[in-house]
Amino acid sequence: MRPEDTIDFPIRKVWNRISRLYNNEAGKYGGTMAIGQVLLSIDPEGTPSTKLGPKMGMESRSLVRTLQSMENAGLIRRCAEKTDKRVVRITLTTKGKQMRDVSRDTVVQLNTALQSRFTKKQLGTFQQVMNELDRILENEQLFR
Repeated sequence: MRPEDTIDFPIRKVWNRISRLYNNEAGKYGGTMAIGQVLLSIDPEGTPSTKLGPKMGMESRSLVRTLQSMENAGLIRRCAEKTDKRVVRITLTTKGKQMRDVSRDTVVQLNTALQSRFTKKQLGTFQQVMNELDRILENEQLFR
């Protein structure tokens, strides 16, 4: 089987290109695509650290290094909940909010440019296929 005949190869190829675009743009502001993704995933009132990973579709433990670097850069703060000190809420600093605005503008700009090149029907089909792939990968044991 050639890589071009698989489902995952074109997804990885395109995602690598998107990732490179985002990282190049984020680098202009001292960030990375991962930092931008985290910034966009934090609610305005803050997000519990345990909810951040699942919200982004990744394991929470994968975020530890990124959150540490974001805290060191002054983009986020970790605050214990007043009612339950075991819960740590991640909130954006003023600098983090500014960086989130840049991240959001970058995502909107890329998506506007890409979406303008496809019909609504093509985008709908793409969305259906991606949603079904996600459902299959989430719910089914594919390797036995």
